[in-house]
Formats: sequence, structure tokens, C-alpha cells
Amino acid sequence: MHLSTVTQDEPTVNSEVSNGVPVTTSAPVVRNIAVDAYRGFVMLLMMAEVLQFAHVAQSFPGSTIWKILAFNQSHTEWAGCSLHDLIQPSFTFLVGVSLPYSIASRVRKGESFARMFAHTLWRSLVLIALGIFLRSMYSTQTNFTFEDTLTQIGMSYTFLFLLAFLSPRMQWTALGIILFGYWLAWALYPAPSPAFDYAAMGVPADWHHNFSGFASHWNKGSNLGVAVDRWFLNLFPRTSPLIANSGGYLTLSFVPTLGTMILGLAAGRWFRSAAPTIPIKRFAVMGIALLAAGLLLHVLGICPIVKRIWTPSWVLFSGGACFLLLAAFSEIIDVRGHRKWAFPLVVIGTNSIAAYLIAHIGERFITSSLLINLGHGAFQIFGLALEPLLLGAATLLAYWLFLLWLYRRKIFLRI
Repeated sequence: MHLSTVTQDEPTVNSEVSNGVPVTTSAPVVRNIAVDAYRGFVMLLMMAEVLQFAHVAQSFPGSTIWKILAFNQSHTEWAGCSLHDLIQPSFTFLVGVSLPYSIASRVRKGESFARMFAHTLWRSLVLIALGIFLRSMYSTQTNFTFEDTLTQIGMSYTFLFLLAFLSPRMQWTALGIILFGYWLAWALYPAPSPAFDYAAMGVPADWHHNFSGFASHWNKGSNLGVAVDRWFLNLFPRTSPLIANSGGYLTLSFVPTLGTMILGLAAGRWFRSAAPTIPIKRFAVMGIALLAAGLLLHVLGICPIVKRIWTPSWVLFSGGACFLLLAAFSEIIDVRGHRKWAFPLVVIGTNSIAAYLIAHIGERFITSSLLINLGHGAFQIFGLALEPLLLGAATLLAYWLFLLWLYRRKIFLRI
């Protein structure tokens, strides 16, 4: 991890792809502002958790607007999708989008494959270690867990790097093998019997989200991923033996997460091969097709859409949403030329690792500082019910101002 002072509008080098390997050309292109803005939007959604819509909504039980806001700032309990559920797949997807640019830049600088591969391994290890560190901040000992965004990306990233040097056909083949193979492994794992003790696996007694029939292979607490974690995670030191992750999240999700990254890799490749044209139509068609495929698998009971365990249908559905969001940002910013409005998002998106760390480390410090210096009264001017919202808004503004300070000084955290 290091601080970079590279100018953010530094031209990148256009490249073509031969058999999947980026080959540099001499035509420079400006930085992809749409990708930065999309990444900034994703990180803003994550940082905006401090607005506490769900908490405020409890004070307005009859308000449809607050219910909608609260729903879309929370993860769905199991099947389905909210706006908040798209944060992790979008961040993961954009890693894939950026990789062709990164490789082309390193090739231009004359780096060998061996050096690039060594850097990729280092980046993967740092991401995994950073994820574990953030999960252990408030624990009495290191919390070896691998289901969060950074560790999942870290565990998949080296494989993505290697796939980037294969032909597009091989990349699509790899995606198909990953999704079908992962689905088949879960389908072959024994489904829970009617007498399965979900309570013993930490599933609440009032849990009403389990599937019946074939789809029960993807029930909370009784699936293949839980079995793997009960073996794998208990190899590490723990205060008590792990039974199951309370949220249903899994280490094994890094496998289909790679599928999401491959979709992003395809988008990045299309960006570069079509330059200076923006392949909006291609993104939109792919987005709609993936959404339809994911929904069809869910409706037919073949594979439910569950973000928490990153089912293959979730890869397709969320990947489709990512393509459509990328198309929307590209259309507005690159095609229609409306760039000024995106500046607040670009400030965040160009320093996404810093934004991620601020959101995970800075909240307690900033909120306590605001309360100490301004007092609760400053945030109760519209009543107690809206105090969490106003305090959160002030915290979110502090996040952004710090990122703006970094941006103005050309300080960017890189891994």
C-alpha cells in the first residue's frame, strides 16, 4: 500500500487486445471519468450508511418514503436485491473494468509478466490482510474471516489477472465453468431434511426465508458453503468454535465473485477496443440479458438470487445491474458530456480505498468529535427523530471534505 501523487487527469495509453493480451498503441485517451463517477457513487452508498435511514424510519412507521429509503440502505435478509446489495458487486465489477487499463499501463512502462504477477500476488495478500484487520478492529483477537469485500476481491484477484492474458473466448469459457461448476457443487450437496435443526446453526426461530424443494440447497445454515467454513475457519485461532456466520456470508463466495470480476473484465476490454467510441448499446444489451437470465433461474427454482451467498444467479443478476449502471454513467458523462455534476463522485471514486478505510475507521471518531464540539442540540433542531440523520449528514460531509483535501493535493491511496 502506498500514497501516490500521480495527477488524476494523466492520459492513459490506448491499447488493443491480441488473444486477450493488452498491446499498447500510441493514441492517448483521457481518464475514464464515467468509471470514476460510478465507483464514487458506489463508495458514497457505502459511506452514506451513517445517515441511518433504517433507524429514522422507525420513528415514522407510516411513511412509505422512509420505508423505501430504509430498505435500500439495508441488505435484503436473504433472496432479492436492494440498492445497498449492489455496492459489493459494483465495487468488484469495477476491479475487473480497471484491470485492462492497469495491465496496459504496466506493459507500456516495460514491466515483465513476472514482475506484474509478483505485484498482483502482493496486492491480493494486502487486500486479504486489510480485510482481516478491519474485521478485527473491535475484537479481542485477530478475527480470521474472509467474507468481506476486500478479502473476497483479494482471494479472486490473482486468478482474474491470469485470465486477463487469455483470449476473450477462454475468459467466457472460464465464466461458464465457474458458474455451472459452483451451481453443480451446491446442487449435489445434500439438501436439508425436514427435520434439519436450523436453530443449532444460528438461524432465528422466526426466519421465514428458507426455500422448499430443489432451491433448499441454498437455505441459510444448511448449505455447502457453511460446511466448508465450519472446517476451514476453525483451523484458525478463535475465541470459540465457529458454527456459522450469523449473516449467512461465506468464504467460498470468492469463487462466484471471480465471475463478477470476469464480467467487469469484459466491460473494460470493450471500453478499450471500442475507444474512442463508448459501447453504450453493448453494455445495455448485456445488462438486460444478464438480468433476465438471473431472474429466470430464480423464478424457475433452479438457483435463487441470494447476495449473501453469492449464488450464480446473483452473479448474473447483479452483473446485469452493473452493466446498466455503467451504461448510464457513460451515456450521461461521456456521450452527452455532462461532467461537472459528477465531480463530487469523482473525488470519492479516484480515492476509493481511502474512502473505504474512512467509512470503516473514521465514523466513531468523527461523530464523537461533532457531538463534543457542537453538542446534541445542534442535531436536534428538527426533533429527536431526525437527529441520527443530521448527525450522519455532518459525518458524511466530513468524509467528503477530507477526500476533497486529498484530491486537491493529488494524494491517492493505492494498493
